[in-house]
Amino acid sequence: MKVIVCGAGQVGFNIARQLSSEGNDVVLVDRSEELIRKVTDMIDVGGVAGYASRPDVLKEAGAEDADMMIAVTYSDEVNMIACQVAHSVFSIPRKIARVRAQSYLEPVWRDMFRRDHMPIDVIISPEIEVAESVLRRISAPGAFESMPFLDGRIRLIGTQLGSDCALLNTPLRQLTQLFPDISAIVVAFERQGKLHTSTGDDQLYEGDNVFLIAAEEDVDRTLALFGHEEKIARRIVIAGGGNVGYAVAKKLEQQKSGVKAKLIELNRESAEQAAEGLERTIVLNGDVLDSAILQEANIAEAEAIIALTDDDKTNLLAGVLAKDAGAKTAMILVNNQNLMRLVTPLGIDAFINPRATTVSSILRHVRRGRIRALHSVRDGAAEVIEAQTLATSPLVGKSLNEANLPAGVIVAAVLSDGEIKIPDGQHVLRDGDSVVIFALRDTVAKVEKLFRVSVDYF
Repeated sequence: MKVIVCGAGQVGFNIARQLSSEGNDVVLVDRSEELIRKVTDMIDVGGVAGYASRPDVLKEAGAEDADMMIAVTYSDEVNMIACQVAHSVFSIPRKIARVRAQSYLEPVWRDMFRRDHMPIDVIISPEIEVAESVLRRISAPGAFESMPFLDGRIRLIGTQLGSDCALLNTPLRQLTQLFPDISAIVVAFERQGKLHTSTGDDQLYEGDNVFLIAAEEDVDRTLALFGHEEKIARRIVIAGGGNVGYAVAKKLEQQKSGVKAKLIELNRESAEQAAEGLERTIVLNGDVLDSAILQEANIAEAEAIIALTDDDKTNLLAGVLAKDAGAKTAMILVNNQNLMRLVTPLGIDAFINPRATTVSSILRHVRRGRIRALHSVRDGAAEVIEAQTLATSPLVGKSLNEANLPAGVIVAAVLSDGEIKIPDGQHVLRDGDSVVIFALRDTVAKVEKLFRVSVDYF
């Protein structure tokens, strides 16, 4: 597949890297010649310097025979015009655009992106994606990763093991014997920065990051088994009243879950706008790094602070100061990979990486075939994919033991005839089953070949 990626920033770079590693023909377009040179030296992609909205630049990038365009520059307008040119001039079949400004996405303007107007097949809104990610983390305290699959009936959970975890040094194969009434499976663990798919002989140690697939009704019990019995926060302080912070506050109000939220915004105009749009959230105009404003927000009684400003350092310091002042947990938004390393040493409980969230959303729409959901794990080190089997699949009618799945690939859950199952090696896949697959990055190409027929995949 030939793909043009417009924008060589963090999102564009990671999308290009992922698609290139899977054998696709990728060309990056960015107005910065220096950035194009840097990226093309690092990964096996083509590069064109110029504005992605210009036909001559897209022609040089190979738009005349491209299969897909992914426009993720920093400008919404450039992304949209690039898709228009890709459609009108070059007839590129599939176009994906990142659009940040929420005014473009209001329901009243939804016809703007119709095929006969501005034809964009998929619009990715980082702010909405990040807000939803924050809400998922709030609903699963103790988890640094939370993503639903199979219509919300199962959930991917990532959690860190502390010294109080009762399952340390226990072979994973014993967990099913010890807790047969819990539908959950450990699919992977991260140790010393390396991600491993799990086997029955593996044991878990203090400090490991563990990735689980669990039935939704068993999530709380599963987290408790792994040493996390934190309660869902009801008193929350949100730092930052921009698009993300406002969206989180608004969605919390819509949930009607009894959450009492306060929002701190430095810019007076933005604070006033947030106050006008929110009904039950208390909006405070001030600096979240000011102890006086934190005291006014009653941070000592807060069960969580969620720092969502557009400045990573502010978010990091806000989390540290809030916990020092008495807040029980801290979740922050952070883009800078170097600062991510400071999150755990500084006592921050969880962080949201907007880049990784956006990459996951885009990959979900890049994959061809019957893909219903996809989540990128640990900066693309692995993917969790939900897909549907077809009768023509070479896997249908075979047990998983007979399926010759590549090392690093685990079928973690199956939905068959309305019933959720955590399969063992004897489980036989059937036509029409929905499956959730965990696959390490290096196995994705093998998974593509394995499922090309079986799930009309990729």
